[in-house]
Amino acid sequence: MEEVDIALITKRSIRGVFALTSRTFFVQVVGFASNLLLTIFLSPSVFGVFFVVSAAIAFLSYFSDIGLAAALIQKKEPVTEDELKTTFTIQQILVVSVCVVALILSGPISSFYNLENEGLWLFRALIAAFFLSSFKTIPSIILERELRFEKLVIPQIVETLFFNITAVILATAGFGIFSFTIAVLLRGISGVVVMYAINPWKVGFAFSKPAAKRLLSFGVPFQTNSFLALLKDDLLIAYIGKVLPLSQVGYIGFAQKWALMPLRLVMDNVIRITFPSFSRLQHEKGMLALGIEKSIFASCLVIFPALAGLVVLSPYFVQLIPKYTKWEPALFSLAFFSINAALSCVSTPLTNALNAIGKIKITLYLMIFWTGATWILTPLAIAKYGFNGVSIASAIVSFSVVVVIYLVKKYIDFSVLKVTGFPAFGALFMGTVIYFLSPHIVRDFPTLILIIILGIVIYFLTMLALARDQIIEDLKLVRATLQK
Repeated sequence: MEEVDIALITKRSIRGVFALTSRTFFVQVVGFASNLLLTIFLSPSVFGVFFVVSAAIAFLSYFSDIGLAAALIQKKEPVTEDELKTTFTIQQILVVSVCVVALILSGPISSFYNLENEGLWLFRALIAAFFLSSFKTIPSIILERELRFEKLVIPQIVETLFFNITAVILATAGFGIFSFTIAVLLRGISGVVVMYAINPWKVGFAFSKPAAKRLLSFGVPFQTNSFLALLKDDLLIAYIGKVLPLSQVGYIGFAQKWALMPLRLVMDNVIRITFPSFSRLQHEKGMLALGIEKSIFASCLVIFPALAGLVVLSPYFVQLIPKYTKWEPALFSLAFFSINAALSCVSTPLTNALNAIGKIKITLYLMIFWTGATWILTPLAIAKYGFNGVSIASAIVSFSVVVVIYLVKKYIDFSVLKVTGFPAFGALFMGTVIYFLSPHIVRDFPTLILIIILGIVIYFLTMLALARDQIIEDLKLVRATLQK
């Protein structure tokens, strides 16, 4: 495989961000329209069955990969066909094993969740779709190493259309749970067909012990990180649901969802790009430092003001939206979850950089620390502050970003203050102004929109005064890249 040069990395990274952002917007719009229609034609119990069996498959998928895909993406040297086939072989052994176990357990799982025959067939359809998706791994790895995200998003868009259109049509025709069953199968088939049409790869099996050993040395710690994240987040939710009333768990979920919304819309796309991009630059520490700075600056430039505005104006949304006053107790947690989200703008690209330069064991130790700290602090904070303790513990743990910065600076010379200082000051200034102006202006939705526009203008003018040259330079780079 041919390595790309720095100019090509820059161009494809920028185009990748736009491709993924467009994909995210499209998927969100289609998903919203589909869910609106499905909630009209299907009962809550049907949705419950779909979410339960989907969660079961998602859990099993953690055991179908041992980080080999990430190891191939991170690899400094060009990957060989032997490495691709070795990865594919190991993955298929794991995937088939998981699928066999899932099929054997499908009956007991169906009984445990009181699923009827339709739910059982949906579970089996998801297993089949899971197996089909494994064939996309190698073509996806190749595209991701080449930073061809504009191609990588096409199968995802096709899958979204097939799934949602099929589900809606069948739901309106009265197929019930089978609407999801058929939609899941068509999604799986369409994704594989389109992926191989875009980036054909001749399926082959091989096993190279040296290649497997090299890849596993990175892949196993990488996958362990993912599993620890499962314990840190998903298992914690299960614990919280046991020790707190469901209404308070709802407040936590509400606050966390809204605080993480800017991250999901912006940061997820940046993160998807940075790992393969940083991996291609791991031998160019100067360019890698520049890439880290630009990715953090771009994220903070958008996310910091979004979080500041969200925290300041959330009380007005709660008051003005009908029947939304019930969420007022969640606003304190929203503020502390927002602290976590803001600091994640810095820590996440940096841990990606550590992974990209092969320091996977350092990120594993960090994840072990975060998991342990979360599980220690959260129960203590709940005991003292009630359900708000969950967000307080989350904010406290997020301040460990200073440790991440210290560790990354040992290998890469970059400036944190340079890329976070101006967005942080601009967001703080904007938030302070609209905080004092809002009580005198906001009376209804039109005036709320007016204060939002005013906040955007204040932030924009502040950033132009503080970082005009940097913003113009980045915009010119983006414009030149998209015009080529």
